[in-house]
Amino acid sequence: MSRHRLTVVLSQAQGKNPAKRALEESITAALLMEPGLDVSIIPYLYDLHPEHTGRLFLESIKGDMVVLSWLYPRAAFWLLDRDGIKGHQGESQLKSANAEQEDEDDDENGADESPRGIGAVEVPERHIYCLDLRDHNSHLPYVEEVKRIAAECRDRRAAAGHGNASFVQLGTTLLAENGTQAPAPAATFAPEQLLAQPGRRWYPVIDYSRCTNCMECLDFCLFGVYGVDKLDRITVENQDSCKRGCPACSRVCPEHAIMFPDYKTPAIAGAPVGNISGLKIDLTRLFGGGDAMTMAAQERDRELVKEGREAVGLTVGIPKRQATKPAAPKDDLDNLMDALDALDI
Repeated sequence: MSRHRLTVVLSQAQGKNPAKRALEESITAALLMEPGLDVSIIPYLYDLHPEHTGRLFLESIKGDMVVLSWLYPRAAFWLLDRDGIKGHQGESQLKSANAEQEDEDDDENGADESPRGIGAVEVPERHIYCLDLRDHNSHLPYVEEVKRIAAECRDRRAAAGHGNASFVQLGTTLLAENGTQAPAPAATFAPEQLLAQPGRRWYPVIDYSRCTNCMECLDFCLFGVYGVDKLDRITVENQDSCKRGCPACSRVCPEHAIMFPDYKTPAIAGAPVGNISGLKIDLTRLFGGGDAMTMAAQERDRELVKEGREAVGLTVGIPKRQATKPAAPKDDLDNLMDALDALDI
């Protein structure tokens, strides 16, 4: 008996958009016909609370997993990690229609530096692949990518010596012929349990591959959302204290490590962090829109006033990064400003 089936989980979109539902159904129907896959559907990943059956199901999966959701893969992966659903981040070859142009831009302008984050802890030896359902309108690319991932997982197991090992029952434990314990099967739930619609939620998700534990978000947030864990690592301690629709702490983070998966701006919602150059520069910084720190302070002040508290502006929890920052070569924004000055406009 083989226990090495790949688990595929499709996280539904919020609402009942017919086009999204049609894509979800087409992907699910096609994958159910593929051998070696266990396919399940759960509600919107970001909304699952700890007691929701969909969350309990995800926690019960111990082997390799593919998660298809209406979220950026970076956001989905670290959302799972914060919920205790951990693994090594699998590399997907599925790309959106605009990905090739974005890759060319990164090659020309220099890719973003390697993350210097503190990383995840207690990561088991399994891989989690996250696919964005917004990348394609057809189910076919997703089906082909899942099939490729399934083959990749089989090859990885074979290289590790786990291949197609047969298992024998010993009491309540499955053991391979070499004595290795088989991964436990995922818990089973009725469809109506898995698909019970949760209430909508709003909270930050930390990308620990980028987070350097600088604690600037802890200093900035005045609503008790952040705390530190037993390892003195920053954590989202009281997620339901976060103010719905406010992404202020994400703007403050110097490493772009804080995401709000439902926010309208890709950089805050979890899009890949690439090198910002050329025409990608935020023109609000040039024409009076204010910088990110000012915007963050204004957003925080609005929430403070709603609570009947006083606005604090830039006087509380704002890092003084420029005071000790050494002189550095001009960046793209400096060069663009010089060019505008030369044009005398």
